[in-house]
Amino acid sequence: MLPDDIVATDLDKDVRAELLSLNKPVAETVARHLVATGQLIDEDPAEALAHALAARRLASRISAVREAVGLAAYHAGEWQTAIAELRTYHRMTGLQSHLAVLADCERALGRPERAIDLFRGADQAKLDQAVAIELLIVAAGARGDLGQKDAAVAMLQVPDLTSEATVPWTARLRYAYADALLAVGRREEAREWFSRAADVDTEGETDAAERLLELDGVLIEGDDEDEAEEIAAGPGAPGSVPAQPDSDLTAGDDRDADDRDTDDSDTSDREVDAEADGHDDDEDFDDDEDDDDEDFDDDEGEDDEGEDDDEDFDDDEEDGVAARSGNGEDLRGEDLGGEDEDRHADASGTSPATAADSTTPAGDDSRADDTLSGDTVSGETVDGDGTAPARGDEPESTQR
Repeated sequence: MLPDDIVATDLDKDVRAELLSLNKPVAETVARHLVATGQLIDEDPAEALAHALAARRLASRISAVREAVGLAAYHAGEWQTAIAELRTYHRMTGLQSHLAVLADCERALGRPERAIDLFRGADQAKLDQAVAIELLIVAAGARGDLGQKDAAVAMLQVPDLTSEATVPWTARLRYAYADALLAVGRREEAREWFSRAADVDTEGETDAAERLLELDGVLIEGDDEDEAEEIAAGPGAPGSVPAQPDSDLTAGDDRDADDRDTDDSDTSDREVDAEADGHDDDEDFDDDEDDDDEDFDDDEGEDDEGEDDDEDFDDDEEDGVAARSGNGEDLRGEDLGGEDEDRHADASGTSPATAADSTTPAGDDSRADDTLSGDTVSGETVDGDGTAPARGDEPESTQR
C-alpha cells in the first residue's frame, strides 16, 4: 500500500520521461513505487525491494525500474537478484555504471575471482571516475579475500590516493588503503591513512575516526557499555537480545534436515519393503507347510491302511490256530467263521450285512478323504465341501 504523501512528481525528470510509454494510471503507480524505493532503500531495504518489485510487475521493460530493483536487492542482501537485474540494466542501456556493485555481489557470494575479472575486463577509459575508483576498491578487497594482501596494497597505490582534490570517493579510497596496510601489519602507516581519511570524510561515510581511536588505544564509551551489558546479560538472561542465527547457516541446516528426512524416508521405505518381503516369505513358508501337511496326511493314510492289513493278518492267524483241533484238523469254515464275522462287525461299528453291502474298502475311503482334504486351490487348503477357507481363518504369518 502506497502512502498518500508519496507522489509521482518527486521522481527524477529523466526517469519520468522513461515512463511516458506507459498508460497514465500505470505510469503514475510505477513512479510512486520508485519514489518509495528511493526513500526506504537505506532505512528499510526489504520494504524498498518490495516496492521496486511491484514497479517491475507493471513495467518490466523500463530500464530505470530494473535498475531500482537491482540496487534495492543489493542493499537488502539479495545478491543473485541484484546481479541479474543490474546486468539486465546494463544490456538495456549499454552503460557500465554499476560494475562495482556487481563485483561486490560476487565477493559476497564467495567468488572473489569473478570480482577481479570484472575489474580486469572493464574499459577504464569509458568508466566514470567514481565508478572506476569504487571498482578498484572492490577488486583490492577481493585480492585480500584470496590472501593476496600485499597485492591489495599495491593495487590501491594510485595517483588519486595522494590527490589534494576533495571528491566524494577520496575518503573511501584512503580508508581502503589504510585497512589494507593494517592487514599486512604496517600499523603506523595505517594509522596515518586512517587519519587522512577522517580529515576528508565530512559526510561520515566511513568509520575512519573510530578506527583511528582504536589504534590509539582509546575505547569508545558507548560501545564499551553496550558490550558490557550484553556480556552481563548473557543468552537467555532478562534484558538480553535473543540471538538470531545467520540466514546462510540456517539455510544449510534446513537442507541437511531435508537430506536426513529423505534418508529416513528411504530407510523407512527399505524397512517396509523388507517387511513385505518377509510377509511374502511367510506366505511361501505357510504354503510349504501346507504341502508338507498334505504329504504327511497321505503318508498317514497309507500307514493306516498298512496297520489295517496287519490287524486282519493277525486275526486270520488267530482264527487259524483256533480252528485247528488237537488232532490238527482245520475247523475254519464252520461256526467259528460266524464268530469272526461278529468280531469284525463289532470292531468296525457296522453289522455284517452293512459291511457286506459296502463296495469300497476302508482303505480306499481313507485315501479318498485324505485326498479331498489335501486338495489345494491356488496354494490354499480346500474344505470337505470344496471351498477355500476365509482369509481370516488362516494362521497369522510369523515374521522372521
